[in-house]
Amino acid sequence: MAVSVQNLLKERRYPFVVSLLLLLLFVAFFVLTTNTSQPPHLYHLPQSSTHPSISQNIPSKARTPPLREIDGKISNSSVDPDSDDSDSGEDLVIDWKACPGPLAVDYIPCLDNWKAIKSLKSRRHMEHRERHCPKPNPRCLIPLPHGYKLPVPWPKSRDMIWFDNVPHLKLVEYKKEQNWVKTSGEYLLFPGGGTQFKEGVTHYIQYIEKNLPKIGWGKRTRVILDVGCGVASFGGYLLDKDVITMSFAPKDEHEAQIQFALERGIPATLSVIGTQRLTFPDNAFDLIHCARCRVHWDGDGGKPLLELNRILRPGGVFIWSATPVYRDDERDKKVWESMVALTESICWKVVAKSFDSSGIGLVIYEKPVSSSCYESRKVNNPPVCDEDAHAKTSWYTPLDGCISRIPTTTTWPTPWPQRLKTKPDGYGLQGFDEDTRKWSEIVTNVYLENLGVNWSNVRNVMDMNAGYGGFAAALTDVPLWVMNVVPVNMPDTLPVIFDRGLIGIYHDWCESLNTYPRSYDLLHSSFLFGNLTQRCEMLDSAVEMDRILRPGGVVIVEDSKEMLKKLRQILRSLHWSTSLHQQRFLVARKGFWRPN
Repeated sequence: MAVSVQNLLKERRYPFVVSLLLLLLFVAFFVLTTNTSQPPHLYHLPQSSTHPSISQNIPSKARTPPLREIDGKISNSSVDPDSDDSDSGEDLVIDWKACPGPLAVDYIPCLDNWKAIKSLKSRRHMEHRERHCPKPNPRCLIPLPHGYKLPVPWPKSRDMIWFDNVPHLKLVEYKKEQNWVKTSGEYLLFPGGGTQFKEGVTHYIQYIEKNLPKIGWGKRTRVILDVGCGVASFGGYLLDKDVITMSFAPKDEHEAQIQFALERGIPATLSVIGTQRLTFPDNAFDLIHCARCRVHWDGDGGKPLLELNRILRPGGVFIWSATPVYRDDERDKKVWESMVALTESICWKVVAKSFDSSGIGLVIYEKPVSSSCYESRKVNNPPVCDEDAHAKTSWYTPLDGCISRIPTTTTWPTPWPQRLKTKPDGYGLQGFDEDTRKWSEIVTNVYLENLGVNWSNVRNVMDMNAGYGGFAAALTDVPLWVMNVVPVNMPDTLPVIFDRGLIGIYHDWCESLNTYPRSYDLLHSSFLFGNLTQRCEMLDSAVEMDRILRPGGVVIVEDSKEMLKKLRQILRSLHWSTSLHQQRFLVARKGFWRPN
């Protein structure tokens, strides 16, 4: 017999009615939420914010002059008399939306695509920490953390940053005994400690060079990679020795470690040794360092260590400071035995092994300078890569299970700083010297003097299409660092950049970058957009530039008049101030505006 709600009420079965209503509400909520697109509710991007409406307005009259930073505040100020801020036609009116969700302030589209991550068949090899970019690209704008301020300037920022800019406390508690990071009033402090830096990172750096004096910090050894870098204090302190470190770690349970590094003004990027190559060229780094970096080097047939071998310069060294080096328990002994077998199979030689007074120890391996050792092995395992089948790119490329062959003509670079302007051998470079002179003139005569940029407030810089690295080379006397990006669809000049003693990565600007919001003070590009807009929309590039640039940050774009006009319209719709210099350079400054 059917039971009506009215009969239930008469019989005072209220608990049943309430339970029934709650069940119906839960079912409705489940249906709605399971049909949403990436990411989940913490980063939920509704369709309206993914595709904002775009229209055109009447030509603009007066424009707000560019924003200039004075005494830690943003104010209006004029730029040089040669700049042109006159009417450039119709403005775009775009109905921008803020990315919703409690974690949207730190949203990284290609690493926070939870729908794709949930569908992975395996996470055994860190697949969930790799790139999974949403399609189409999100077009919402990242909100600011509550209380966000202009960053603490360098060099003070190496040791302290505003807590409100990176309001994360997990590492403060989790690593409190190891002096990674502490709180003090409005600040987060970085005392220079670490899991392996029991007597401080300065002592640790000296200890390494004492064990292997030929390392020669800042002369022979200039470009290094720090794997699983923590808050990047190792790389931060090596800057005093003219060493530039590419610090990297995945976005994992060590909350915000790379975000801390970038806020401190230390070079860093998000990455993981999983199933794909790191986005670096072969034979790039003078030295690679791992201090308790939690990578199983012998896993998956030794592919993680073979990847380090690929990117380590012939004659370069790998420093491993971890418990298997200096502890004798059963687990560590097994790991050490596996490491001995693997390093011998790829012809790495132990050049130092020691134990510090603090109780930690390290081993230093050296990569051979020729492939002759590979041919003389009794067992050809792992095999030497077939050069004809060996992938030349490092963008979504699976890890190799073979040893990269060492070039027959390989020499160690000229010591720093002569290395910067020395033409690297073996590339058949055309126009290298001319490119170096050109960028020296442009940076000196235009960028540093005539664009109204306050370079004393610029620390983290990105060159979006770096070429030979001439822009970065021209700025080496300014206290900043440059992440040189070589787009994957352009000529591969990244090996030249590393040979010059600079750092960089491969990237496709049709996708989002592996970095946190508000990572950079200045973005630069030279004739990037003509090629880029043949493959993807300029609007997506502008949204990504807005994501990774800090409030008060500057964009300098050299391009054709057509490209500059299109980009200028989009940036004005974001409430950025813009000016045009010599009809060739667009200078735009991001403010604090965010959509409601």
